[in-house]
Amino acid sequence: MMFILFGFSTKVTELPSRAATCQYCGAFAQHYLEERATRFTLFFIPVFTTSRSYQITCSDCGRRSKISGRQKNALMR
Repeated sequence: MMFILFGFSTKVTELPSRAATCQYCGAFAQHYLEERATRFTLFFIPVFTTSRSYQITCSDCGRRSKISGRQKNALMR
């Protein structure tokens, strides 16, 4: 009998923040960027990343919105 242990884990990483004008509330405030990466794990060891997404959060109104990887790269410059 063979026993294989596998699953998925999600890791959230905070990226550097940026000051910008919020498209919802119109305030010039800090915007926090975060990356969510879901990984396939085998015996609790991450093997490969299955999905990756990015979110930006306004510090003034708290509104979150998803952004693409290309938008994330533009904000990181």
